[in-house]
Amino acid sequence: MKILSIHDLEKIRKSAETALLLREESNEKVAEQSCGLALGSPHLQILICGGTGCKASSSHDIADNLNRLLEENGIADKVEVITTGCFGFCEKGPIVKIIPDNTFYIQVTPEDAEEIVKVHIIGGKRIERLLYIDPKSEKEVSDSKHMDFYRKQMRIALRNCGFIDPENIEEYIARNGYSALADYLLNHTPADVIDVIKRAGLRGRGGGGFPTGLKWELASKQKSDIKYVVCNADEGDPGAFMDRSIMEGDPHSIIEAMALCGYSIGASKGLVYIRAEYPLAIHRLKTAIAQAREYGLLGGHILGTDFSFDIEIRYGAGAFVCGEETALIHSMEGKRGEPTLNPPFPAEAGYQGKPTNVNNVETLANVPIILTKGAEWFSAIGTERSKGTKVFALAGKINNVGLIEVPMGTTLREVIYEIGGGIKGGKKFKAVQTGGPSGGCLTEKHLDTPIDFDNLLAVGSMMGSGGMIVMDEDDCMVSVARFFLDFTVEESCGKCTPCRIGNKRLLELLNKITEGKATEKDLQTLQTLGKVIKDTALCGLGQTSPNPVLSTLDNFYDEYVEHVHDKTCRAKQCKSLLTYYINPDLCIGCHLCAKNCPADAITGLPRKPHTILPEKCIKCGMCMARCKFKAISVC
Repeated sequence: MKILSIHDLEKIRKSAETALLLREESNEKVAEQSCGLALGSPHLQILICGGTGCKASSSHDIADNLNRLLEENGIADKVEVITTGCFGFCEKGPIVKIIPDNTFYIQVTPEDAEEIVKVHIIGGKRIERLLYIDPKSEKEVSDSKHMDFYRKQMRIALRNCGFIDPENIEEYIARNGYSALADYLLNHTPADVIDVIKRAGLRGRGGGGFPTGLKWELASKQKSDIKYVVCNADEGDPGAFMDRSIMEGDPHSIIEAMALCGYSIGASKGLVYIRAEYPLAIHRLKTAIAQAREYGLLGGHILGTDFSFDIEIRYGAGAFVCGEETALIHSMEGKRGEPTLNPPFPAEAGYQGKPTNVNNVETLANVPIILTKGAEWFSAIGTERSKGTKVFALAGKINNVGLIEVPMGTTLREVIYEIGGGIKGGKKFKAVQTGGPSGGCLTEKHLDTPIDFDNLLAVGSMMGSGGMIVMDEDDCMVSVARFFLDFTVEESCGKCTPCRIGNKRLLELLNKITEGKATEKDLQTLQTLGKVIKDTALCGLGQTSPNPVLSTLDNFYDEYVEHVHDKTCRAKQCKSLLTYYINPDLCIGCHLCAKNCPADAITGLPRKPHTILPEKCIKCGMCMARCKFKAISVC
């Protein structure tokens, strides 16, 4: 069906909203005492997480098994199985949510499907072993409303993820999808779109934090026969999966936002640059584009107006530097993915030399709802200079790993200890790294820092695209800095000398430190070189690449000193600085360690305490792993 008016859109919305209304009402209430068909509801829905993480844990098999069992039990007409996008609680996936009793099951396996149908759906009893256990109270929590992980979140960019079927355009329309596009095409000018985005205070979520409305305004002022809208879906930070999850769970929001941007700047062509390693996101994006064309929301004369806009997908090969907009544009043109100096900016001369607007996925995901609810609504959320919310991929030594969205101004402490559930295994918090490989490592003294663009920069880190990795007392900060710098060296395009050569020298110095071969002069060189690279590199990747090194030097200088002067690593992570020792009081001389030592570094007579020869030991840890009497320790 071709949608030609707001009336047509409204008809589809009304026909699809009943199913979604059930989910909305369920989200707002505590889980029912009774459940399944015993609740008396004429229709039940089973929502299953269909994000990449849960699919890798066989969530698709759970869906298949549920559908088969519902058919076998003759209740397929009463219970609908729906695959959604990511629920966010990745630590506990695969997740199954049952509507309308609002039961939230975690770590479900395909084998659990039979019990869910027989015990919950038909029998009306909850399966307690599949419920979430609150780590603080150690009590079962049967609904997401009362989980700390969700309690402090505010889902705007993620509003539809885990809620709608991402491959059903009518469910997106039922959530007011494409209503902003219809309203502004039929009732407003392109300048009105830009005005709302500017007043909302939306800043780019890709890392730079540039005002989105201003960027669109610059592109709109350019005179050209053709302009382009580019969606940057090249997410390359280690541990980051924000953009991927939005595309998998809510692809139509990106299409609608790109069309709105095209209308506002006078562009007729949209390009999505996405890494080929995201097959599920690509599949759902392709499906959404095809559906939008079928419904007349992409293509020629959208909604019967003179505005035409279409979208193509372009693939990247996973180069981190292609997240930088000029390098991305070169890659799309079939050239080497290298950044270039500004000006001219892409808004002036971008793809094929034409005015081009580039925004990342999360930025675009905010656009339709801002235009639907208004600039004042959005600008009331967050801080004075950072409006709205931010999506983070919370990972590392944290109890609740997953995808979260919080208002700007939420503190690191709230994220780590309330939403994140604290440090795993009761260990002591040591650091949190924000902003991916370009960010800094913050300490306990920074935990009460409100998260926004300016505050994080002020304490030596950055927002970045939204990676947040938590570390505990077992992490060596020198090794952490080396890990991120190793990534940067690997991903550097090599165009400018500070990044190509400077970062290699930085990495060599860090290797010397972790191997116990460095001097105090090397520490001075490390800091000086890091600042030079920061000041002289060509693009944002190079300019921010020393951040992990400089921030760990500032906040954990004593650890660097220990590595250099004492030749020790307090976290016992630097292999070259470890010493393996056999306790003669515990060693019974079984000779098992010696048999398994690949370097023949262990001597001793049978049934007598053995000794490790330091000069021959390669510190592989095989002896410790094989010892049954815990006689071998590392110091």
